[in-house]
Formats: sequence, C-alpha cells, structure tokens
Amino acid sequence: MTDLQSWVAPTYDRLADLLAAAAIGTWDAPSLCEKWLVRHVIAHVTMPTRLTPAQFGAEMAAAGGDFTVLSDTVAARDASLPVADLLDQLRSPRLHAWEPPGGGAVGALSHAVIHSLDVTIALDRPAVAPGEAATAILDQLTAANGTWFGVDLTDVRLEAADTDWSWGNGRLVRADSGSLVAFLSGRALPDGRRLPRG
Repeated sequence: MTDLQSWVAPTYDRLADLLAAAAIGTWDAPSLCEKWLVRHVIAHVTMPTRLTPAQFGAEMAAAGGDFTVLSDTVAARDASLPVADLLDQLRSPRLHAWEPPGGGAVGALSHAVIHSLDVTIALDRPAVAPGEAATAILDQLTAANGTWFGVDLTDVRLEAADTDWSWGNGRLVRADSGSLVAFLSGRALPDGRRLPRG
C-alpha cells in the first residue's frame, strides 16, 4: 500500500510555490472555505508548526472544546503573519510529518488535499496535490458515504473526468477529481455547484 503521508509534503510544497509566484493580492482572495480568505486557509493548515500540543490544548480549552471555534480564532489571528513566514511554514518538515490526533496519515493527507483545493479551485489554478492523492481521498470520503462532511450521497453517481475513478449509482455528478473532493467536503464551487447536506 502506498504511504499516504508521502503525498503530504509535495502538496504543501507545490501550494507554497504557487502562492510564492502569485501576486500579493492573491492572499486576500476568497477561498472555498466559507468566510475565509486564502490567507486564513494557509494560517489554518500551518497551525501545527506554531502550536505545541500544550498550546493547542490551551487553545481548545479557550474555545470551549469546539474545534470550529478554535480554527476560526487561530485563522483570524494568524492570517496577519508575514507572507514569508506562512510560506516557510507550508514548507516545514514539521508540517509535512504532522498527523492530526486520531486521524493518522489519512487525516494528514485529507487535510492537505482538501485545503489545497480550497485555494486552487477558488483561484482557478491547477490542483497541487498529486493525482493519486486526490483519488485516495475520494476513496476515503466515499467509503464513509459522505459522513465526514455530512453530504447526502443517496442516489448519486460520481465520475472523475480526469481519471477512470467512479462511485455509486443515480444522478450523475461528473467533474475533475479535485472538484469531486471539494463536493464531498461540503464545499460550494465557484459556479455554485454543491452536493446536498445529509
């Protein structure tokens, strides 16, 4: 079996390369994450490079145990960090080796792939995650039958336009692999398409 963690570093490195070459205003463009700009997404994914486990625990306690509140608080605060620092953190070996508590390599890769797509799809740029990584996350999301993000996959057939990947039966949703990952992650694409919530 492929080491899923091995796809994390290239995903973050390519995202850093894309943003380093982009106009500075790109950081203030909307992402697919509701209410978050690109800089908020990058501040969120790089959080493990800045917080020790003890600091994370303190942040979680301050958020009343609500990870969404913690994420919004840290993203809002750390989005103002210098772009150069955020780029360095995207390229950090510490981030590349990080695994979410209880999530393992699958959780680490899904975090990298999904949030990189929050940026690249919103900016209309090519995906930065390896194609095999996107397919692996599609397999994980459909194996969970949409429950990770509460999307309703009843009577839905998904087909990737860029690979031979497919899943399910029913109403056809056909898009590139990255867009399908975003669909299954509960995101609305720039053209308004999204899967219904379960």
